[in-house]
Amino acid sequence: MSGGDTKRLIAVTLDEKSIGRGTADQEHEREIAIYDLVEENVFALPGHNGGPYMLTLALHEAKLVFDIREETGAQVVAHILSLTPFRRILKDYFMICESYYAAIRTATPAQIEAIDMGRRGLHNEGAQLLTERLKGKIETDLDTSRRLFTLVTALHWKG
Repeated sequence: MSGGDTKRLIAVTLDEKSIGRGTADQEHEREIAIYDLVEENVFALPGHNGGPYMLTLALHEAKLVFDIREETGAQVVAHILSLTPFRRILKDYFMICESYYAAIRTATPAQIEAIDMGRRGLHNEGAQLLTERLKGKIETDLDTSRRLFTLVTALHWKG
C-alpha cells in the first residue's frame, strides 16, 4: 500500500468511558502501543481520499467502535465490530499475559521466553482476525493491526 502521508493515523485515543485503569504494566503497554501506532502505521479507508486520520477506539454495548475523523475533527465514519469472534483469543491472551507477568518474577529465562512466544502467537492471531474483520472498511498492514489489537485488549483491561 502506498499513499504518502495521508493514508495514516496522526492521533489515537482510547475512550475513557469504555476503559478502566489498568495495572502499571498495562498502562505502560497502552502508552507504548499508541506511541508506536502514531509513529508508524498504514491506515486507509477504501474509497475515501482524505486523511491523515484521528482514531478513537471505544467499547459500546460489547461492540468495538472505530470512530475515524479528519485532521480537522470532522467525522468520516464510525465502524462498529462485534467482539464475539475475538472472545476466545482475548480470554486466552489475558490468561497467558497473567502467566507471563507471574513468570517474570520467578521463572527461568527459558520459561519466560516460551510463555512470551505463546503470547506473541496469540497476539498475531488477534491481529490477523482484526485485519479480516476490517476488510473492506479499513486497510492496514500487519504491524498496524498488531498495535491496534494491543489497544483492543486495552479496552478489556479492567484494573
